[in-house]
Amino acid sequence: MGRSFAKWYDFFMGPLERNKFKSIRKELLSQATGTVLEIGAGTGINFPLYGTVEKVTAIEPSPYMIKSSQSRREQAVVPIEMVQAGAEVLPFGADTFDTVVATLVMCTIPNPEKAFQEMRRVCKPGGKILLFEHIKMENRFLATLQDWLTPAWKKICDGCCLNRTTLELLADTEIIELKKYYNGLFVLAVAENGK
Repeated sequence: MGRSFAKWYDFFMGPLERNKFKSIRKELLSQATGTVLEIGAGTGINFPLYGTVEKVTAIEPSPYMIKSSQSRREQAVVPIEMVQAGAEVLPFGADTFDTVVATLVMCTIPNPEKAFQEMRRVCKPGGKILLFEHIKMENRFLATLQDWLTPAWKKICDGCCLNRTTLELLADTEIIELKKYYNGLFVLAVAENGK
């Protein structure tokens, strides 16, 4: 992830984050318990929102994003450990975390299927996987538009794919809660890791 993308990310996401996204994140993260792994923590937008968990271990492949997250780590009320790593090969043992969180990150991971396998591996049986993601829309016209825009969008937004079918990754889990926003462009999903 490039330095300029890390620098400008919060600026461009600010209007969405200050309005609807912050309430969605709060709702999602209120369901996190115990030890938490956050995938692709970026600039640490979630860090101040964790309330009653024991500890958050956050992975992020970009050193620029890790640096940008410093002030939010300091605002957190729970311990936050940053680890520079990618999601496809997590440097943790099986059944390590009670909760795994991914928010607006599955779109940029090069191999989301492998990342999700890793998320399930490190999440304890019966643990929760919490997602807030944008996905390919059900509306045929809008989905086609997403397909058409994705090649250029990936270049502009550091690898972000507008047309990921992220919910399909949850096929082997029990979805406890699913909410859709903005005509199905964004989803909140809570799943139980039934391995």
